[in-house]
Amino acid sequence: MTRIVSLLPAATEMICGIGLREQLVGVSHECNWPHGLEGLPRLTRSRIDSSADSAAIDAQVKALAATGESFYEVDADRLAALRPELIVTQGECCDVCAVSLSSVERIVAEREELRETQVVALNPESLDEVLADIERIGDAAAEAQQYVFSLSERIAHVRAAVQANAVPSARRPRVAVIEWIEPLMTAGNWTPELVELAGGDYGLAEAGRHSPYVEWRQIVEFAPEVLIVAPCGFDLERSRREAVCLEQLLGWSEVPAVVHGRATVIDGDAYLNRPGPRLVESLELLRRLIAAAG
Repeated sequence: MTRIVSLLPAATEMICGIGLREQLVGVSHECNWPHGLEGLPRLTRSRIDSSADSAAIDAQVKALAATGESFYEVDADRLAALRPELIVTQGECCDVCAVSLSSVERIVAEREELRETQVVALNPESLDEVLADIERIGDAAAEAQQYVFSLSERIAHVRAAVQANAVPSARRPRVAVIEWIEPLMTAGNWTPELVELAGGDYGLAEAGRHSPYVEWRQIVEFAPEVLIVAPCGFDLERSRREAVCLEQLLGWSEVPAVVHGRATVIDGDAYLNRPGPRLVESLELLRRLIAAAG
């Protein structure tokens, strides 16, 4: 069996989804899904105090970025001792989200124990790319292909539901997804695609582009009929605490989603934030929320 280390939570979910859980010998400090990973060695740590509020976390990120220092550290000694044959990590896209590819490659190049180790870097920006990465990790094995097929069927079911309920003259409900609260950011990357697939109109970020900073007035002017608050990396309880401050903003009570009871907080750490298999579950959740506003 191939000894695998995953330094990316989304990759860990892919690996387990295709039945390779028993081959995992180490994971990142953020790998918390599926259940049962608790006993595996944690090979990374964050230099950011994630217990702080949104504004303080943002300040820490900007301060570290200004110095050029890494946001994460890898336990190189422990990684080398595990002697993995495969390390799955993040591509050079967002150093705030996971350990950088360059730091992993440097450790592999410097450690004799890792001279035969293969590094696979993932950087999916769409559902199709997530599915392709699952097959790549699974080396196109039958189990990986079957898993991708099952996910594809669920995506197709959502598409069919949207088409079946489409009215030619009807306008799609406007949807806004808040990915960070202070400062405000709307979700980019794969989220615009998911919203469109689920039958919504997403006008505050572009598919395949990083999540942008926005002003609250832009959200008010967009007048979303569905408003979803899903702070990156926060669970549901933490997200609810952070979201309270939005209710104090000028115009909050006039946003159509708020007026009609379609403003909701979700577990961003489980849904939307990670480019892994649970994006399909996120798509299904978005469809239910958007259909209620249709």
